[in-house]
Amino acid sequence: MSVVTLHIEGEEAMLALGARLAALTEGRGTLYLHGDLGAGKTTLSRGIIRGLGHVGAVKSPTFTLVEPYEIGACKVFHFDLYRLADPEELEFMGIRDYFEDDALCLIEWPERGVGVLPKADLDITIAAQAGARSLSLRPQGARGESWCAALAKEQQ
Repeated sequence: MSVVTLHIEGEEAMLALGARLAALTEGRGTLYLHGDLGAGKTTLSRGIIRGLGHVGAVKSPTFTLVEPYEIGACKVFHFDLYRLADPEELEFMGIRDYFEDDALCLIEWPERGVGVLPKADLDITIAAQAGARSLSLRPQGARGESWCAALAKEQQ
């Protein structure tokens, strides 16, 4: 499966894409979110979490590293590794316990956890372009391939 590229304009469109990804993932899997500060990683995460049914604030876990959400039977763990000094810190916080088959893990700044984090199902890179966003979605396994195929079909 090749990379799926999407162009998003505005916060509402990013939240809507998040809701669509929530439906596709059904609350399971691992998504890596790459992009500069302010690119929209947390906004996309907010759309996914709300798309799964969460009502209320979705805050950036910049200082806590992880924010857990229990939405019905769905467990979502939203990570922001921007302030991580060393990937080994993840071992001390019991990172492996978060990656269960029935959970969804959203990881901002995954490059800071290289060597400790499990492989992603979907790798998303967000780039800001004059008020809009360009998203490159790269599947990293069967789950990611099925999600990208569904998104690509919707774009036709």
